[in-house]
Amino acid sequence: MRDHGGDIDRAAKRFGYTDWIDLSTGINRRPWQAAPLSAHALTALPTAADEARLSALAAARFGCATDQVLPMAGASAAIQLLPHVLAGRRAAVLSPTYNEHAASLRAAGWQVETPQDVAGLVGADLAVVVNPNNPDGREFTPAQIAGIAATVGHLVVDESFADPRPDLSVAPARPANVTVLRSFGKFWGLAGLRLGFAIAAPDLLARLAERAGPWSVSGPALEIGAAALADQKWSEETVTWLSEAALHLDQIVTQHGWRLTGGTHLFRLYHTPDARTAQDQLARAGIWGRIFPWHPHWLRLGIPGNRAEFARVKAALTAAG
Repeated sequence: MRDHGGDIDRAAKRFGYTDWIDLSTGINRRPWQAAPLSAHALTALPTAADEARLSALAAARFGCATDQVLPMAGASAAIQLLPHVLAGRRAAVLSPTYNEHAASLRAAGWQVETPQDVAGLVGADLAVVVNPNNPDGREFTPAQIAGIAATVGHLVVDESFADPRPDLSVAPARPANVTVLRSFGKFWGLAGLRLGFAIAAPDLLARLAERAGPWSVSGPALEIGAAALADQKWSEETVTWLSEAALHLDQIVTQHGWRLTGGTHLFRLYHTPDARTAQDQLARAGIWGRIFPWHPHWLRLGIPGNRAEFARVKAALTAAG
């Protein structure tokens, strides 16, 4: 089932609230503040120089060569296109995880298995690991990722939530049969920009670029992405903020009696007596959380962006009793 967070329209229709705090995604609610866009970004077709500048900055951040980075219209674009440019029939997606991986593979005609242990990936023509994982935050070291890669034909490592944890990234020492996906919108809090990156061998990136078509990344995304990636001070301060804010959210929620099950710097996963009831309790205060149709107890919450949002979460849980 291709259900997702961020479905505020559905929440508003059901509960009638207008001033929502959307915690149903892992998008940073303290976004990087972009300067006004240039006329070039808005009026000209994106140039090769624009893309090259962004690729160079991304390569420096991810620790890889510039020719191994391809900007894309979000990591989701790569998730949709990779099944069409990689060879094979049998895929395995380490689960539970972000459901678009298995869905896009099936839509492209792959036979997809969803093992819950890495042993179930062995022998797959294509395997997918999300690191750190969504929604439970399961982590793998680069050495562990390399070990998995040695047992499969090709390995896709989705590092969409890895910006606060560069120690987890396999990009600096990427095995030849590994493609790494990175999101821009989550950590920088600019999901509407639709920007992400694929990190892979140049020949695979060329096939992806051919599939994506010309001007697949907008001028505003190229300009804002480059400026944000160059802002090292903001990045370091944001990692510190998210680390402390995640612990603060845990304190508030666990005092209510829910149990921390996992998470990352950008979201937390809690075990509740009943996830739908828990979601409704928060929704009555205009706070939207993420539940999963395949797990009756899990509620995922993004990190509130300021003291007022934390106060609303605490008040909503207190009112729920």
